[in-house]
Amino acid sequence: MLPVLTGFRAAFGSIVILAAVAQAPYQCASGVEPDHREYEDPSEALYALAERFKASGDRRAEVDTLRFLVERYPSSRFARMAQQDLEALGDAGAPGAPGGRAPGDGTR
Repeated sequence: MLPVLTGFRAAFGSIVILAAVAQAPYQCASGVEPDHREYEDPSEALYALAERFKASGDRRAEVDTLRFLVERYPSSRFARMAQQDLEALGDAGAPGAPGGRAPGDGTR
């Protein structure tokens, strides 16, 4: 009977250890690897959104998104790209342009 009890303790001990490890919190890396992250910052996400509006043919949404990006994140490299895109579109309402409008001001 003693060998059966020893075997039971060994098996039970393994189950207890497995259960304890299964309940432990997962350890995550401190940061996302550059190859796996989707966006660098909010301005990049906004620029990508404007590109999607452009691809779908929604010029109004594209222009509004680009204007918002320039206004909200003026020092971002994506803001500079957005400003260039607005100028290329001939958008007189681009922030900084004469007669510029803020996004959502109701003037179209």
